Amino acid sequence: MSGRELHTFVTSYRAEDIEKLTVRMKNGLGSSKYKPAEYKRLQAMVDAKRLECDLFGQKVQKTRCAAKATKESSILRQHRQVWSRECPRLQKAENKTENDLQEFLDHIKPNNITDTVIFSLQEYEMVLEREQETFRISTVEPVHQLRDDLRFRLHEVKQQQLSAQPSDWEEVIQQIHFVKDQQEKIAARLHTEYLALEEEILGLGLEEYLTSDDFDNKETVPREILDSDCPYPELKDSLIQAFHSLSETYKSRLQSLQEELQRTDRYCGWCPNDHQHFQFTLSKYTHEISNHRALCMDMLLRLFPEKTRQELIEHERVWDWQRFTQAQLRVLFQQWQRSREELLARALATLQEAEHAHQEELELYKDHQHQRDICLHLREKLQQWRAQQEEVAKLEAAIAARQQEEEEARLKREQEKEAAIRSQQKEKVRQFYFKQQKRREELEQRDQERLANLRSVMEEQARRDKRRVQFRADMLQQRQMEREAQEQEREREEQERQNRLEALRNQVVVVAEANPERMMADTEAWRSRHLNEKEFELQRPLYSINTYTDKQIVSDPRVRVELALREAGLHQSNYAKEVLSVIKPPKEPRRDTRSILKF
Repeated sequence: MSGRELHTFVTSYRAEDIEKLTVRMKNGLGSSKYKPAEYKRLQAMVDAKRLECDLFGQKVQKTRCAAKATKESSILRQHRQVWSRECPRLQKAENKTENDLQEFLDHIKPNNITDTVIFSLQEYEMVLEREQETFRISTVEPVHQLRDDLRFRLHEVKQQQLSAQPSDWEEVIQQIHFVKDQQEKIAARLHTEYLALEEEILGLGLEEYLTSDDFDNKETVPREILDSDCPYPELKDSLIQAFHSLSETYKSRLQSLQEELQRTDRYCGWCPNDHQHFQFTLSKYTHEISNHRALCMDMLLRLFPEKTRQELIEHERVWDWQRFTQAQLRVLFQQWQRSREELLARALATLQEAEHAHQEELELYKDHQHQRDICLHLREKLQQWRAQQEEVAKLEAAIAARQQEEEEARLKREQEKEAAIRSQQKEKVRQFYFKQQKRREELEQRDQERLANLRSVMEEQARRDKRRVQFRADMLQQRQMEREAQEQEREREEQERQNRLEALRNQVVVVAEANPERMMADTEAWRSRHLNEKEFELQRPLYSINTYTDKQIVSDPRVRVELALREAGLHQSNYAKEVLSVIKPPKEPRRDTRSILKF
């Protein structure tokens, strides 16, 4: 079939043709294309794929367990780094305390033979040393001896490669259990003594003396203000009132803070032992430690497994609020102390200024009488000077009146002279205006004549222009009619040419019959291209697996580097962490898959 015939192929078809084609396909048209399914082979392939998936899942689970163990070991290592600094610090504090106590005992000396307190302290020190040595021998030495004995036995077993007698091992196990029971009893007894000592210290009431404020111990008004000799009673009363108002202000603020502090107990609702453990743990994880918040919360969850994270956070918030309130109390006392000192300093300065002012008033009163005599003498001189000034003012007024009369006469003469000059100028102006009017009339007459001449010339020119415009309009209409005639001629010729072309098209047109079967059937090219692919259609898997293949996983450079480090035994070293942190994935992850959680 030629290309022209393909271009004019008719693709119209009916619904009945499609139904006939469907019936023929169901009845067996093209059934020879398919082969019987090999279910055993497919089942073997499915089992192989399932086994491969199971192996891959085991590998992923193993990797996940290894990552979890690595993370746990990393957290424990960080905890050990934090708590490794505590032992030297405690050892140093213990040595310092012992040295200070020994230095204090060495420096104190009895005043006389009757001062038996010093001798009692020295005897008590010797008793404590003996008790400490006895406790060490009965508790620590058995543990050290048992450890040395076990090490010796293990060393002999490793050298002889022989197992010991069962009876010997049973004795050793019994001895270990005996030592453990003994240590547990000693720890319980020490804990009981610790609780009893703590209750005894609390029963002494020392905490009240340590935490009591000094508001009630201070006087409301200092004795310096009360005993001062102020010459102004109102000033002294105002200063006393200022001290009273200052004390009332700070006492009200102190009462509000104490009410907030009494809302919870000293241990924030926990038992004292747990609260002390909680407080000590928080003090160890300071801000200079990297990821200190996560490490601290992990250690608290390990120490208090019965507590939830929310309970720990709430207890920390209550404890922070209690510390903040106590800090406010200390700051409030400091502010009160500073304000009281400032007010006392200002009050003393005010009293001193009042004393100086009173002394100045007394001196001024002494000088007042002397100033009064001087004022009387000056008043007499002032009256005499005023009489002289009045006489001088009268003479100056008479002279000024005569000068005013002479000035008025001179001004009158000048006004008459100016009036004569203005009359002459008015006459000259009237003559000038008359000449100007005459000249304007002449110019207006000449302009009227010129305007008449110009209008006659313009009328003649307008008649000539009208005739010229009419001629040009006639010429333009004639040219437009000619163009319309030419356009109609061109349209007629184009219509004749299209008619001839349409007749030629009708002569050579080709119409193909409708053939839906041929239209829906496969082409020869498609059959030749897919002939060999039909044999392998049944070998495809029954379903697709949406996961990564082994090639895609191994193609990630991080996996290959991690396997190489694991084979070399360096996967848990700092070098491995630095190398793996630098390597980037082959494809950047999506932004919605990134996590903000830090582990």
